[in-house]
Formats: sequence, structure tokens, C-alpha cells
Amino acid sequence: MWKSFKIGSIFGIPLKLDITFLLILPVFAFIIGHQIELVAELLNDLFAADIDIEAIEAGYWPWILGFSAAIGLFIGVIFHELGHSLVAMRYGYPIESITLWLLGGVAAFKEMPEDWRQEFAIAIAGPIVSVFVGILSYGLFIATPSTADWIPAIGIDGMLFVFSYLAILNVFLAAFNMLPAFPMDGGRILRALLARNRPYAKATQQAARIGRIFAIIFGLFGLLVFNIILIALAFFIYIAASGEEQHVVLKAAFQDVTVGDIMTPRAQLKTVEAETDLRSLTQRMFRERHTGYPVIENGQLVGLVTLEDARSGGESALDQLSVGDVMTDELQTISSDIPVIIAIERMQRERIGRLLVVDDGQFVGLVTRTDIMTALEILQQSGPMAHAIPGTQV
Repeated sequence: MWKSFKIGSIFGIPLKLDITFLLILPVFAFIIGHQIELVAELLNDLFAADIDIEAIEAGYWPWILGFSAAIGLFIGVIFHELGHSLVAMRYGYPIESITLWLLGGVAAFKEMPEDWRQEFAIAIAGPIVSVFVGILSYGLFIATPSTADWIPAIGIDGMLFVFSYLAILNVFLAAFNMLPAFPMDGGRILRALLARNRPYAKATQQAARIGRIFAIIFGLFGLLVFNIILIALAFFIYIAASGEEQHVVLKAAFQDVTVGDIMTPRAQLKTVEAETDLRSLTQRMFRERHTGYPVIENGQLVGLVTLEDARSGGESALDQLSVGDVMTDELQTISSDIPVIIAIERMQRERIGRLLVVDDGQFVGLVTRTDIMTALEILQQSGPMAHAIPGTQV
């Protein structure tokens, strides 16, 4: 998702709009308005709606009704995500936000449950709510009067169209989300069922593999019918399935492993003094194949300097500036007793490649992406042996 902004909250959960939602809403409205005759005929046949097609096709009514139906659809999406969120909160999992975006809605969990029963209940809650929203929409369709002195005829036809259309759309939304295309709802239900009799990480790998197969099918079909939304959904499913699979595998691999187990201790670190000139620094980086150094002054950690910092002033600055002039003094630090998976999440969130390890105000080491990948390789090759002996460092 791109830039999002908060528009309110519901049950204490921030409700946000992604900028892509503002782009896709008029597209949905146009599609519904453009196909209004075909859709109205279908609704008349399916529900005996008796919608006056000529009336709703006149003037700006196709676009007014298209926009109304699109807004109603996304309100249904909010309720769908709220279903997931309220069940998750009942189990004690906080929800950071519900965001409407290009492909619908997403509830941002601070932590995903690993108990299969909890995940099953959370995942299935969304489709169940969508079905209830569909039933409610059908109820409003049934309750719409055939005539009323205070409602123009076009208003009645418009309500019949929107309510019956939303009844179908919400039930379709529930059915579509039940496809086992992880990380869609059906895919999460599949993972929950797989996790009943196998490790959570293994269940995730299998569900993600099936999700990627569905993503390829969606993508190929989207190309065949030239459906941009379906193609975008295929990319999202493929990337999200791979990303969550990687995160779960890393979490399982680094279970009970702390930052202190894999960091490079201070005694083994290459550091640089704050008064070192930038030309000497870049020459040293080339010679030692390092792109970042902790900066030490009077024996204390004062900053971090990277290759990007050294190059920030251009060629002319190499002989004029020192490390202290360009270093970063707003340091990203972490304690040695923190689980490695939290360090990984921090690096991903902050888009950085290293964290300085500080205990009780003292600089004790450095952990980098390279340290993490090396440790992961060792753990994968050694299997459970790496965790068999308490205090073993990888």
C-alpha cells in the first residue's frame, strides 16, 4: 500500500484510506454505471426486482447509482475486516488499523495467532460477516416499497438496484475470499487446518505454495480477459504469500535465539574515529569490504557512518570533511537479549541493514543482515542441534 490517512475509528480501531482507494473508487463506480443495463436485467431475472431499466439509464443516474453501489461495496468490506478484527481482539490480538485500498480492505494485525483454532475463527469471521451484510442488503431490498408518495419513482428503482446489487456482491465477496489462495481468508483457513497435525511453519509453507498457484492462475486469467484488477490481485497474493512464508520460517528458525547469540561482539568489530577524514574512510571501506562502521570517540559510541554518508558531499568533500561531519548520530539500537525475529522486523520496517547492540548504555556489538543470513544458513544445516544445548551460540 502507498500513503494512507486516518478518517476515523470504529470499536477503537483506526480506520484509514490508502491513496489507491481514491483512485479505484471512481473506477468501480464507472464499471457499475457502464454495465447498469446488463446488471439490472440480471437483478430483475434473479430477484424479480421490477427495476425500470429505462429510468435508471437516463441522464446521470448510471453514475450516481454506480457511485452509490461502489460506496456500499466498500462499506461491506469494512464490516468484513471488522469481523476479523473483533474476533482477533477477543483472543487478545491488538489491531493496528483497518485500511481501504486498491484491492479492498486489510486489517493490520500486530501479531498473528499460531493456534490453529484461533486462526480458523479469525479467518472465517470475515466471510460470515459478508454473508450477513448480503442478507441485510437483501432485507433492505425486500423492505423497499413499490410506491411511496414521498419517494420519486426513480428513487425507488435506484434503491432496488443498489440493495439487490449489494446483496449479490457481498455474498460473492464471501465466496471469493473462501478460495484457498493464501493469504486470503480461505488460504488462512487452509493453513489453520493444516496446522492441526504439523508444525506451523510447515503448514504456512504448504498454504503459501497453494496460494502462489492460485496467484498464477489469477494472473493468467487476468491477462486473458485483460482485467487489471485481477492481475494486481495476483501480484498481491504471490508477494504476500511469499513474504509471510519467509517471516514464519525465519521466526521458527530463530526460536529462542537472541540478538546476542548472532551479533558481532564489540571486540571483533572494525570501528572508526570521528576525526577520520572521508577519503581515508572510503579507502578503508574498499580495502576491508565494509560499507558501515560504528563511530567511536573517547572510547564511546557516538554515531554510525555508511558509504552513503561518505559520498553525500561529493568528491570535493572527501578531503574537507571528517567522519564526525557526516555520520548519523540518531542511532538505531537494540538490546542483546531481544529475539532475533524482532531485530529482523525492525530492519525491515526502518529499511536499514544493521542495528547497534547496546546494553545498559554500553555499546556491546553490531548485528547486520549478513549476520542474520549466516546464522540462518547454519541453523538450517544443523537443524534442531543448534537449539539442543542451552546457551549454544550460532
